[in-house]
Amino acid sequence: MKKHNVRDIRKAKGKVLQVLTCYDFQTAQMLNESELDMILVGDSVGNVILGYETTVEVTLAEMIIFGKAVRRGAPDKFLIVDLPFGSYSSVGQGLQSATKLFQDTRAEAVKLEGAFPYQLKLIERLTQTGIAVMGHIGLTPQSVHQLGGYYTHGKNETSAERLINEARALEKAGVFAIVLEMVDEAVAKRITKELSIPTIGIGAGKDTDGQVLVINDLLKMGPKTPPKFCEPIADLYELKKDLIQFYLQGKRD
Repeated sequence: MKKHNVRDIRKAKGKVLQVLTCYDFQTAQMLNESELDMILVGDSVGNVILGYETTVEVTLAEMIIFGKAVRRGAPDKFLIVDLPFGSYSSVGQGLQSATKLFQDTRAEAVKLEGAFPYQLKLIERLTQTGIAVMGHIGLTPQSVHQLGGYYTHGKNETSAERLINEARALEKAGVFAIVLEMVDEAVAKRITKELSIPTIGIGAGKDTDGQVLVINDLLKMGPKTPPKFCEPIADLYELKKDLIQFYLQGKRD
């Protein structure tokens, strides 16, 4: 499968783009052999790999380590790496952080959350510099404490209009695609129709241009029940536990 570039992704508007998260070399090798369109090294690495309570604890250095591992395993996939919390609190800091992340991981793009004026300016500067940016609105996990928890956004008129305006502003600033996380399905559908760039949904219904899921949720690699918008296709946690028990029992016998 030909490796995608930003132009390919923009042209995929109206098609079904499939994105999965990945955090390690061996999983990346497997995804490199699949028909997956894009890989996201998300700051969700903090929750599912590092055991942090939220993504707020993830550092730029950690994102670089995991981003480099995935790049080595998946050289033939379009790779996006998250800018973590606190690494783009100003335009200047964001330029420095994104440049280091982009250079060190050899990713095709970076992703950042939000659409405040300084973030829009940062996106403009990054794209002018030559760094492709994916936007992210709706539930923005890095702001979970300020938002007051995890919930669906866009359920009332004020929230819906805010999301629509943010999406328009992000497109104007230069993002090549936007993640819509936990966005009301009708609002996600409207945003998808209005924009000329692809929308990638996660818990935002079926009418976006693509879907992204945390691979650990999709394969149920942990003991907790995945979010309600993700129906696991396997239960690798129980399978691996059973296999280890089988091995241990054989050693005891």
